[in-house]
Parts: sequence; structure tokens; C-alpha cells
Amino acid sequence: MTPTTMHRVWRLGPDIDTDALAPGHAMKHGIDRIAQHCLEAVRPEFAREVRPGDVIVAGPNFGIGSSREQAAAVLVKLGVAAVIAPAFGGLYFRNAFNLGLLLLTCPEAETLREGDRIAIERASPEVIAPDGTRLACEPVPAFLMDMVRAGGLMNQLRQRAGREPTDV
Repeated sequence: MTPTTMHRVWRLGPDIDTDALAPGHAMKHGIDRIAQHCLEAVRPEFAREVRPGDVIVAGPNFGIGSSREQAAAVLVKLGVAAVIAPAFGGLYFRNAFNLGLLLLTCPEAETLREGDRIAIERASPEVIAPDGTRLACEPVPAFLMDMVRAGGLMNQLRQRAGREPTDV
């Protein structure tokens, strides 16, 4: 299967925590408002300029910190297609897939640069760099890919029950 969708890269460093993704001062609001503050401490323009289909490429330990699921939900709300990093916080990893956000654990993620246009081959999974280099990622179990395709665990359960999926 040849990938056809190209994704713009937003490059972040290591140790992006859940407070950077969903700042505490915004947590009293709904997800729409929290999303407006996503990554404001490290990339003030991110929430304003990210576009559906963009991807985040980060250093190790993306999503460390608290268990707040809003830290993954804001990226879904903003239309981020995937997060690619060498390692993820364990709680964030589970929350992201439960909400339908694709995470790719890729040891070579940090070779990608800000603004690169990349493709993601989900079946492999591989990331295809602008020069055609294929960066191998750790396999994603089929049940997690099923959750991503369904738009998250709750949508997957709704579909199994014969009901329409909903947004985050």
C-alpha cells in the first residue's frame, strides 16, 4: 500500500509533559477552550497554526506527567494525525489510543525536521521522510489500530452496538 497523505511536521523537544499539552489553568474549561492553550508554553503559535493532518515529532518522553486525558484529547480536537517520538509516557500512551490518537514509537524520529512533509505507512508502520527514507517504528497492536480507525475506544464500542460514533 502506497501512502498518499502527506503530513506537515511540528518539531518538539524531549519531555513534553501533560501540563504543556493541557495547561492546568485551562482545565476548568471544556476541551474546545483547553485546546486553544495546547503547547502555549513551548510553541505559543501551535494551537492557532496547526492544521488537521499535521503531525508532531518529538523527543523522548512525550506525554510524561499526569494522567489527564485532556492532554491527548486536545491533539485530537486540533486534528493532529499522529505523534511520532522515540518514547511516550505510559499513561499518555494509553489515553491517546483510547481517544483515537495514533502514536508511533520511532527511534529515528528526531531525524525529522520542522516543516518536513512526511507520509505514514500505517500497515508497517513506517514513516517516510521527504527524501524517501523509511523510518521503522515499533509495531502497533491491531486492537490499538482498530481504536484509532474507529476514532477511539468509546466510538469503537458505539459502532459495535450499532450506534453512530461521536466527536471527542
